[in-house]
Amino acid sequence: MQESKLRYLSKIDIFRDLSPGELAEMDRQITMASCGPGKIFYMPEDSGEVLFLLKKGRVQLYRISPSGKKLVVATLGPGAMFGEMSLVGQGMHNTFAESVDECLLCVMSRADVERLMREKPQVAFRFVEALGSRLTQLEAHLEEIAFKSIPARLASLLLRLADEQGRDREVHGYTHQDLGDLLGTYRETITQTLNDFKATGLVDISRKHITLLDRQRLEELAES
Repeated sequence: MQESKLRYLSKIDIFRDLSPGELAEMDRQITMASCGPGKIFYMPEDSGEVLFLLKKGRVQLYRISPSGKKLVVATLGPGAMFGEMSLVGQGMHNTFAESVDECLLCVMSRADVERLMREKPQVAFRFVEALGSRLTQLEAHLEEIAFKSIPARLASLLLRLADEQGRDREVHGYTHQDLGDLLGTYRETITQTLNDFKATGLVDISRKHITLLDRQRLEELAES
């Protein structure tokens, strides 16, 4: 178990410059935790006193509009970190973090993270890099919302999900509501758009399963 944790820590981007001895020292400061789907790690305006490093599973970062509509800001997979904004003096504002499925995490206290960044400038640099990457992803997401149509955004999302699942032409495990949350729109809009895609031969639809029949046309639509 310890060897597995050390190997995992060595693969996390912000720790990649640390020596085996430094990683072993960190191992004593980190707690392993597991949880099932639906676990809320933090809610809006929580100050947060820990940094989460995701080893297994997926975690969604999302916001809720005043009308109750959910907008997924990011879906994080193994190797990602979250809770970092509280460690640079920022609250979580309107953001929730929730496990999508079974998760295994490493948890670091705020004091340990702050001490590590003081003592290891290279970790502080990687930490800033990770923050910048997260902000770049958020800006790209907001740009899509502002400038692309729902069909273009849905085509792009389906292609990305198929690639992430390694299925090339299949997206499995997402409801129309899930897709709506990911795009920041209503379930009914997703259902209508998918029906339009099906009518024009772009996809086939079954329960929690979408087959991409024409990737080339979907790619062209995603870029429109």
